[in-house]
Amino acid sequence: MRVGAPRIVPTRGIPYPTGDPSLEPEQEREWRRLLLEQALVALGTAVRGPTVFDELTKAA
Repeated sequence: MRVGAPRIVPTRGIPYPTGDPSLEPEQEREWRRLLLEQALVALGTAVRGPTVFDELTKAA
């Protein structure tokens, strides 16, 4: 993996990195909250090289 980022938290895609317009507003808020929580876990985790934190995409 060659991306130049030590921590990667996948999202819905490039056009909507922090949201999902296909969801209802309440569902999208919940998805964004989960995304933020996953990002905080990623920031608090020591890594050696690029690491993908994809628990959110598995749960979606």
